Amino acid sequence: MNLVYSKKYVTAFETNTIKIIRYWIGNVDVLSLLKKYNIDIAFFIKEFALDVISYYLGIFKNINKIGDCPSIDKLIEYLKKEGITSSELFILCNNFRNSLEKVSFELKIADQQLLEELNYVYTKNFTSILDKYNNSFSRIQRKLDKTSDIIDRYVITSRVSAKGKILYASEAFSNISGFSKEELVGKYNNILKHIDMPKKFFNEFYNLIKKKSSFSGEIKCLKKNGSFYWVDVLISPHYDTNNEFMYFDLLSHNITSRKKLQQQKKMLVEQSKLAVMGEMISMIAHQWRQPLQAVSIMSQKILINKSLEGEVSEEFLEETINNINTQLDYMSKTIDDFRDFFLPNKVKEKTSIEFVINKALEFVSYLIKNDSIDINIEKGTDTNIELFINEIVQVIINIIKNARDVLSERNIENKQIKIRYFQEENFLVIEIEDNAGGISDKVIEKIFDPYFSTKDNKNGTGLGLYMSKTIIEKHSDGILDVQNTKNGAMFIIKLPINNT
Repeated sequence: MNLVYSKKYVTAFETNTIKIIRYWIGNVDVLSLLKKYNIDIAFFIKEFALDVISYYLGIFKNINKIGDCPSIDKLIEYLKKEGITSSELFILCNNFRNSLEKVSFELKIADQQLLEELNYVYTKNFTSILDKYNNSFSRIQRKLDKTSDIIDRYVITSRVSAKGKILYASEAFSNISGFSKEELVGKYNNILKHIDMPKKFFNEFYNLIKKKSSFSGEIKCLKKNGSFYWVDVLISPHYDTNNEFMYFDLLSHNITSRKKLQQQKKMLVEQSKLAVMGEMISMIAHQWRQPLQAVSIMSQKILINKSLEGEVSEEFLEETINNINTQLDYMSKTIDDFRDFFLPNKVKEKTSIEFVINKALEFVSYLIKNDSIDINIEKGTDTNIELFINEIVQVIINIIKNARDVLSERNIENKQIKIRYFQEENFLVIEIEDNAGGISDKVIEKIFDPYFSTKDNKNGTGLGLYMSKTIIEKHSDGILDVQNTKNGAMFIIKLPINNT
């Protein structure tokens, strides 16, 4: 084969050498082998991995010959001394090829021709490696048969005809689907089709197949028992000499656990939103209690005045109505403030930390006032910063409410919350410290875990601090940490300053 196509992407592979090594050495099976034979990772990378990649790139450049690599010869001799088997050698080499393919897909340069050239070089090299390793063709054949068995047992792969009939299914495919090989081969592929997969997905797939292009994507499949599994699949079409479509091969990777984790995270976010909404409704109720009482009293004063005086003067009526309107305006403003809080941030807005802190304090003002908590704000440098304002307000509210709860639970006499903000290098720092005595050493490491709560009354959802950390570190590229001080617990928020 004339390696013309892959030559175009040598620079891309060279630029991503470290990523290729990371995917290769980071594979669970490869790490297990290195550990089994006490092979130091740094030593393996330095002595062999870099040279192997350089050798492969040399093949693509037509500089090196397939099967003629001193570094690979050296690697084989070293592995033989360590006692590695040919089956394990296959796992090591196969994962190297997988790392090249994975980088190809990430760089969006992978298509059928490139994958065929990569596979061609790998197959030729691996054959040469086995030849040198076993020193006889008969032994190579036996080992290859064993290797095929390994592939059958551990690689989720199948072959499907142009009409959709399953022509071959590996044991690994059978295991994940719950169907036996006999139940799969000869049946139509749609026995695995899950109702959640949109028709648009399969239309896109068949359009690419018609264009002789490989297809990759995540597919939710139906198991025999009615449950499901997810795979990240690469589908390659094959054509005969007359350019007629014959069949396509599917090479899949089980991503069910990853998908379930993503779903769990999504549920955490939704539960957190509901928890925040419940807290906000409670705040509205408290904010409205006083003005509603005032309106009720003023309304009763009109009736009492009329009963005592026999009539209500226009001046008294006008004054009372104005006072009532003042209270209603306050209630209306409260609704507007809370409504704005729940509007999603589409883009970051430039603002000051002082504004964000004051906005958070407005929401919790009734809590602070009712519990006689002294808020002490120490102002420092307040450079304007781009933020998702409502999200940062949510974080500050949550930290203040947690401080208020623990101050009340522990019956602290002189309740205090100190809020400091200042600039530290390229970060704006907000420190929120209470004087409630701190967090137990046994739980401080778990304080940001989902569903973990220290509240004695068990009314906490255990999601507030988890979501706060997610907002600061995932959405805002910042840092959220906690530490004990001589007075209590101090939460530290670090937000990167955008100087552009």
